[in-house]
Amino acid sequence: MLTAIAGINWGDEGKGRMVDLLSEHEDIVVRYQGGNNAGHTVVNHLGRFILNLLPSGILRPDVICVMGNGMVIDIEHLCTEIKRLRDAGVKITSENLKISDRAVICMPYHVALDRLEEQRLADRKFGSTGRGIAPVYGDKYMKKGLRMGDLLHPEYLRARLADVLELKNLTVERVYGAVAYRFEDMLAWLERFGGMLKEHICDTGLYLDGALKEGKRVMFEAQLGALRDIDFGIYPYTSSSSTIAAYAPVGAGIPGHKLDHVVGIMKAYSSCVGEGPFTAEMFGDEAHALREAGGEYGAATGRPRRVGGFDIVASRYGVRMQGADCLALTKMDILSYMEKIPVCVAYEIDGVRTTEFPSGEALNMAKPVYEYLEGWKCDISSCRRVEELPGAALDYVKYLEEAVGCPIRYVSVGAERDAIIEL
Repeated sequence: MLTAIAGINWGDEGKGRMVDLLSEHEDIVVRYQGGNNAGHTVVNHLGRFILNLLPSGILRPDVICVMGNGMVIDIEHLCTEIKRLRDAGVKITSENLKISDRAVICMPYHVALDRLEEQRLADRKFGSTGRGIAPVYGDKYMKKGLRMGDLLHPEYLRARLADVLELKNLTVERVYGAVAYRFEDMLAWLERFGGMLKEHICDTGLYLDGALKEGKRVMFEAQLGALRDIDFGIYPYTSSSSTIAAYAPVGAGIPGHKLDHVVGIMKAYSSCVGEGPFTAEMFGDEAHALREAGGEYGAATGRPRRVGGFDIVASRYGVRMQGADCLALTKMDILSYMEKIPVCVAYEIDGVRTTEFPSGEALNMAKPVYEYLEGWKCDISSCRRVEELPGAALDYVKYLEEAVGCPIRYVSVGAERDAIIEL
């Protein structure tokens, strides 16, 4: 059984929270794309954790976690993340964490190039996290990347680094006028942090194929959401990887396998970190109140998130892109303070109303068409059964379910594992 947990919108939907919950019945959890440019927040009996690289299944001691070939890995950040979790009592060994030998290493010069380009763009910037993601994916497809498996072959690593660094320094020095990176420093960085990870590096595709033949259950954990996908998102304000569920078997190293189940995750309202079109965006006091109620600040960067009412147009599109067969609606409890709940039901482009999600300049021109639903005006965070939800809250869930064309199976009313209602 292969299940994917995928974001329906711009990311920050609460995927980590749902992976942590649903992985109780899984044998293996796989991250299949992205790097440390976003975070999954999980709250359990050990505390509150923000995971940027490690799969959220790492917080369950009996689950094997895999970092797939579709990822880009800042090995210094990963070592820090592993230490932080170990210090909190989380077990991480070569047995329960496996890293693909084909995953590409995000180097310090990738981080520098990312930030230098944002500085060059100034007010035209893309809103990058500055974590080096676009430059490292660029190097992957230009065949200039260093891979995790290279750490196991020191002489090859040295030769490969020397070759790649020559090109990178031409860009650092002659394009941006910055200081070149020394070979000795980069090699020392690779040896120091790579040395801590060698025991975890293996052919994860071979491992997963064998596990599936044994009848193991595998869950794929996406980073970000459909609207940040490099092909189907709000290009060019996207991530540099494929965030859709269909890519999961490829990014995990088992492209011959097919998904059995896709759980799409979407918030009860909209949020977005970074630049680019965000049609449902609210401003002023209304936005401030929602941002503070939901604690809407980026898990990886701490940046304030842009917020708005639930966007039916974008969410219906996201459900289609992810191929979701059921949904989890998160942060329902946050809307409890509202008398009337805003919902973006359509876009207006050049005076023409549409319910289909556009792309390119048409999306930049889109204006929201809002309607308001009745709020429930009471705390629902202690609800655990459908019968305990106020009528207006249940009506809201049913309205969204019908609007996006996919059944909502889970409703989250808090960050804790048990703060969930199964419909």
